Amino acid sequence: MHTAYLTVTIVAAVVIFGATVVDIVNPEWVRGNMRSYGVPDWALMPLAAIKAAGALGLLAGLVFPALGLAAAVGLVLYFVGAVITIVRARWYAHLPYPMPCLVLASAAACLVAFA
Repeated sequence: MHTAYLTVTIVAAVVIFGATVVDIVNPEWVRGNMRSYGVPDWALMPLAAIKAAGALGLLAGLVFPALGLAAAVGLVLYFVGAVITIVRARWYAHLPYPMPCLVLASAAACLVAFA
């Protein structure tokens, strides 16, 4: 179980950091998608900061499990919010994009709870 927890947590942190970098680089396609979901341009950097904090929290959870659990639950809520935002905008074709991060954050939350 410990090996699975380490692997999933590190992979989740790397994937979420990658998504954060895309938000920070701020390409036009990301801004266009966010606008189509009804999210204003100014919200992109705060959302990226939340993802970065969650990924750092996952890594810190390797040392402090309670912090890792809090970060994982926060990331699950963040990505559930992303799914809700996409559904409310009726861009169903974009639903697969937040799913890998949601699944990884959920798996990290489950594994840290039972580690």
